[in-house]
Amino acid sequence: MALVTRPADRLVRLVADDEITQPTGTDPRLGSARRRSRHLVRLAAFGAPPAVAAALVPFRENFPGTDAALLMVVIVVAVAAAGDRLAGALAAVSAGIWFDFFLTKPYERFAISHRADIETTVLLFVVGVAVTELTARGRHHRQVAIEESGHVAQLHSVARMMAEGEDSKVVIARAEQALATLLVLRSCRYDPESTSTRHPGMISQEGDIVLAGLRWNWLPGRVDLPVKYQGRGYGRFVLVPTPGVPLPRGHRLVAVALADEVGAVLAGADRPAG
Repeated sequence: MALVTRPADRLVRLVADDEITQPTGTDPRLGSARRRSRHLVRLAAFGAPPAVAAALVPFRENFPGTDAALLMVVIVVAVAAAGDRLAGALAAVSAGIWFDFFLTKPYERFAISHRADIETTVLLFVVGVAVTELTARGRHHRQVAIEESGHVAQLHSVARMMAEGEDSKVVIARAEQALATLLVLRSCRYDPESTSTRHPGMISQEGDIVLAGLRWNWLPGRVDLPVKYQGRGYGRFVLVPTPGVPLPRGHRLVAVALADEVGAVLAGADRPAG
């Protein structure tokens, strides 16, 4: 069990260690593993096409060029699916070059003597790049769908706690965890005071990050997220960012919605029992 505390060592909640969520993208081991994986895929983008083309050399006299080109496209698709746009583009270029070198006449030379082979090589490159782009777009849309599902789950979690009449301190602690994950923060704490002269930056109700009269796409320093309900202030969350991490507007709007839910809980706690 781990203690989650408020200012002045005031106890808020007991939380199991496995419930505490690390902000997305802040685990150095995860980042290192992703970099290694990306490098390996890019090496495969260079190495796999010549290896496959060389393996077809003994059969090239009886193996149609179009079939060999389709096999090279399969390699490009596999690399693009496992890597990123750059890896797919490298694989497409490598596939075109080594298809020319090993599988078109004159063999073992970077030259092509037949128009059909030229067309096949060009199409191989074009199809490879197109497949890479489609794969990257599909991966992006899938990631967006996963993120949006996570946002809905965070909002639902706090809303369910509200519906079940959970203590406001517990709701605040849950919102702090959700905001730290959502906005990739170094830390997040609730302050019952609605204003501060130390941290003039804030996230507005429209999701804009405003500091010194300018709008930002990331948190330039400690920033306040006001907690409001029906126009009345109920404190603020003080956000300490991870430097250099951009924050999409969608994430900021979800953060505002979480703060509003906390405001509704605190407003309910202020009402006299009926």
